[in-house]
Amino acid sequence: MEAARLSERSAGTFRLERAQLGLLGLLLALALVAWLVTDDRMGGMESVPGMDLGGLGFYITVWVTMMAAMMFPSVAPTVLMYDRLRAGHRSRGKGAAPDATLLFVAGYLCVWTGAGLGAYGLIELARAIDPAFLAWDEAGPYLTGGVIVAAALYQLTPLKQACLVKCRSPMMFLAERWRHGRWGGLELGLRHGAWCLGCCWALMAALFAIGVMSLGWMALIAAFIAGEKLLPWPAAARTTVAVLLLALGLGVAFVPADVPGFATPDSATHDSGDPHGAAMQMMR
Repeated sequence: MEAARLSERSAGTFRLERAQLGLLGLLLALALVAWLVTDDRMGGMESVPGMDLGGLGFYITVWVTMMAAMMFPSVAPTVLMYDRLRAGHRSRGKGAAPDATLLFVAGYLCVWTGAGLGAYGLIELARAIDPAFLAWDEAGPYLTGGVIVAAALYQLTPLKQACLVKCRSPMMFLAERWRHGRWGGLELGLRHGAWCLGCCWALMAALFAIGVMSLGWMALIAAFIAGEKLLPWPAAARTTVAVLLLALGLGVAFVPADVPGFATPDSATHDSGDPHGAAMQMMR
């Protein structure tokens, strides 16, 4: 009898581990597809500070796909932990069906979708006001560099550290806030998304400042996020990211032409030969 129970427990553990591996593979596959779709949607456009984000429909499609590409690898441990706990509760008659994990991910993406819409509104408002002093040949480089430097300083704040702890410790977060059922999964996804937003909003602001439609800069910011959340040295990772952002921000502010991979609105205008549309000049 005892051997039968041990065999049943081992079989259950094997099924759970296989399901976890399948879920991890699915998240990484979706992230890869999202990178490919993002590349296709951007269509080789020149990504520069203050660029035209396009219509709302185009922007939100690209933004949500970008978030899946950039965030799924780093949020995967939390999704796996939620699914493991959900399955454990379900085996005791209290959990939700596997689609609750999908709702957890949907809740997480909803938070970042809301953040993207907020950013779109602020940028479009600034473009509508069209302050001349923010043109690239005026204060544009200092504004762009200043946003990146501010992101570097945020890395060292207590709020950043507190949010990062929640992101790095999914067991603690889920145990404290656990909710049963499908709506519980959605609520937990929203809550975790809020902590993730608190952790990463400044990095996303830096991405908007330097060129939000650039796959190269997207990959760099995604690497920063993954390093902070997944590497075993969180303090060192935060500090390293802060130093790199500080160097990047100062470079953009004072010697933008010398920053590798950085395109200014003026250079994009010259290369494209279109001073009105393709150039997407800073704030005008």
